Amino acid sequence: MARKQHNRQYDIVVFGATGYTGKYTAQYITTHLPTHLKWAVAGRSESKLQQLINDIKPLNPDRTQPAIEIANLSDADLSSLAKKTYILISTVGPYSRLGEHAFKACAENGTHYLDVTGEVPWVSKMIQKYESTAKSSGALMFPQIGIESAPADLVTFSLASTLRSQVGAKTGDVTVSIHKLSSSPSGGTLSTVFTIADVFSVGELQAAYKPYALSPVPNPTPGPARSLLSRLTGLITVPELGLLTSSVASTTDAALVQRSWGLLSTLPGKKAEAYGNKFSFREFMKPRNWLTGIGIHIGLVFLQLIIVAPLLRNILSKKVVQPGFGPDPETASRDEIEYRGIATAEGDAKKQAACKAWFNGSAYYLTGILLAEAASTLLEEEDLGLPEGGIYTPACLGQPLIDRLGRAGFHFETNLLVN
Repeated sequence: MARKQHNRQYDIVVFGATGYTGKYTAQYITTHLPTHLKWAVAGRSESKLQQLINDIKPLNPDRTQPAIEIANLSDADLSSLAKKTYILISTVGPYSRLGEHAFKACAENGTHYLDVTGEVPWVSKMIQKYESTAKSSGALMFPQIGIESAPADLVTFSLASTLRSQVGAKTGDVTVSIHKLSSSPSGGTLSTVFTIADVFSVGELQAAYKPYALSPVPNPTPGPARSLLSRLTGLITVPELGLLTSSVASTTDAALVQRSWGLLSTLPGKKAEAYGNKFSFREFMKPRNWLTGIGIHIGLVFLQLIIVAPLLRNILSKKVVQPGFGPDPETASRDEIEYRGIATAEGDAKKQAACKAWFNGSAYYLTGILLAEAASTLLEEEDLGLPEGGIYTPACLGQPLIDRLGRAGFHFETNLLVN
């Protein structure tokens, strides 16, 4: 597929390429994207960037090797970098502390942007500060496009597409389950967990995580009711999904999915893909048994308490893996990731769709795949139905992105359920 024509020096720049996620992204670009791609790796250390290039070159010696761009975390450096590239991939986090320079630079210079943040309050802040700027400049901006939230967003899109295309129905309730996630967090992920409350107040955190806070339009539809026992234990049984418990990513993923609902229902080029006026979303995890499920729920309650308790937060943050590090590649290669989802048609509970999405390999390599294939979608797909600029979600890249991910090993299997 031909690349879009542009007047920039590079097609893609990976900023933060020597970090844990950045390295996986560079590896995937090297082995899977077109060999004539014009790209660069960027960061603060020329020696580390050169070592990265030396490490990835044997993976595909025939391809065009990336250039090196030196960029510090400043408005001036990031603006200069953004002007050189059609797409900027930023893997430099925690984003609430380090991410705004790159986001601002892309919004102001009409540079398409991708990141892997899971920091919903930061995304909310970026939308408030820079969405109008991105619309004016033509920048298509996609925060939260890594493992943190993209799978749940794309599973929901696939479920809604199946109900719409096969039975002509809008989507009502969606339940997503993280069925398997045998992966250890990287230092960057842990750092984000323990620093976000240093940047945002409790009030700001609560406001950002309110239902549909990131959506451009409100949705007053309440989700399915849960019993008091279910809320206390975290346990719930969902037909077709079985026994489930509280999910570590439920509020983060819900914020993105709910923004997708609002965007698809209001963007002129996307209204045909809108979910439904009475849409609701919820997410859980699959425990081994009911006892494990209660334990996970209690652990997540304590984690929330730790995040808002400065003393405990500071003590624990010094004991976790530091940014730039994570599971060794051999261990990570044995990761198993699987999402499942059930969607019910709006106004007809007998019409349902089920989705299974799975990947075998490192969760952080999957993040690299998501970033690179989203960039390829922007670079090669002629009509995505999006305006010239704005802040969007993975679901806004729709089926073209899902198809690319399937070819890359992240498989989506979605079907109608026969009741």
